[in-house]
Amino acid sequence: MAIGMGLGGCDALTPRPPLAQSLNSRFNDEQPSLSGDGRWLALVSNRNGTREIVVYDLRNNQLVALPGLNQANVIAESPSLSRTGRYLVYLSSVQGRPDVALYDRLTRKTDLLTLNYRQWVRNPKISPDGRYVAFETARRGQWDIEIFDRGPQIELDIPDGVAIEGPPNQP
Repeated sequence: MAIGMGLGGCDALTPRPPLAQSLNSRFNDEQPSLSGDGRWLALVSNRNGTREIVVYDLRNNQLVALPGLNQANVIAESPSLSRTGRYLVYLSSVQGRPDVALYDRLTRKTDLLTLNYRQWVRNPKISPDGRYVAFETARRGQWDIEIFDRGPQIELDIPDGVAIEGPPNQP
């Protein structure tokens, strides 16, 4: 109850964003995913006239621009956010075939992580630091879990000023 009241707001003195910009609206919003720091909320919405992924800034109570994310004739669903919301993974379906896609909010680029992957995939989730993506796959004729390692060279999603620890030293 406290979460709904905090997000929707009941105070008449608090300025409310326009209907299309507010979190709780008359639009069909579903599949929410909260960033690890609790600031960003990704969801699937039809508030712009088509089904697309939107990201809502809970601190500033507004939707944020996602240039290049939502493409015409592409179904996007199952969003998942990294710690500070820099990375967003989701299912991207073109002509009915789903792929796991990763959108970088800093560079505004999308990469298909399972391009040329022959099995069906669903329910992608990204690790807080953005390095790993877990998803379900039908590779063996049943739903199993796979982990995609984006590699040690990626820019991790860590809060500003936090030191990165290396792997433990082996004796």
